[in-house]
Amino acid sequence: MENFILIFLLLLLGVVFGYLNLFPKDSALTLNLFVIYISLPALVLINIPKLTFSTDVLIPLILPWIMIAISVAIILILGKVFSWNRSIIGGLLLIVPLGNTSFLGIPMVKAYFGESHVPYAILYDQFGSFLALSTYGSAILAIYSGKGKPTINMIAKKVFTFPPFIALIAALLLRGVAFPPYAVKVLEMLASTLVPAVMFAVGLQIKLKISSSGFIPIASGLAIKLLIAPFFAILLCGLLGAKGQAVNVSIFEAGMGPMITAGALAIAADLEPEMMASMTGLGLILSFVTLPLVFLFL
Repeated sequence: MENFILIFLLLLLGVVFGYLNLFPKDSALTLNLFVIYISLPALVLINIPKLTFSTDVLIPLILPWIMIAISVAIILILGKVFSWNRSIIGGLLLIVPLGNTSFLGIPMVKAYFGESHVPYAILYDQFGSFLALSTYGSAILAIYSGKGKPTINMIAKKVFTFPPFIALIAALLLRGVAFPPYAVKVLEMLASTLVPAVMFAVGLQIKLKISSSGFIPIASGLAIKLLIAPFFAILLCGLLGAKGQAVNVSIFEAGMGPMITAGALAIAADLEPEMMASMTGLGLILSFVTLPLVFLFL
């Protein structure tokens, strides 16, 4: 409960300070970069070596891609039903399938499941959400923004120069190697900065402004992301007889709100910027209502 209260308080403080404009405009970006280059790699290096490999570990690797396929299919169908323009469809295809599985996901997994479950959240995020952003996300941007096709070299560079992914590979290679006590202590201190920095940065970035024309796309996208995806994941894992810590964390991660980075890319590509900003912000807030519901079904 203490972890949940801390997360909500930091998010609320970020929202308040964001609306009061007491921090520089690029404060959220600075905090995000700090997390990407320092906090998250430290967390990965501490937790991944603790991971016990079994067939259950396959779920965090496979489930995010299944969720992407389902989300894409639903969005394309709804796009035809409601006659949405290419800009709306492109924005939804970028934002809805990609969840905020690191910035929001890791703190929430830690709060609900405990520290021991964090390695599964990292696997889901790095081999699912991040790889999907670099590959699938690049393809969607190229198709719907018309700003050039992604190349294999460009995608590979994004993947293999991303600090948390580098830390993940290093942690996998170092499994079984005991870190010196002082190194563990330093990594733990750096990793402990993740939750405060992330949640305050998320709060600073929340924007809530919904036009009448954007209500149906936003409501549809958030329903898919926050409700349909996780409960379909529950159904699928139930049919497969998949159980355990890795499965529960993967289902929980499937219900995270839209990825902030995906939202930023949609805005930069001029894919309905106001609508995508509103969806990202509203999705983050609603996650605090829907995630407890998902947790109750696990």
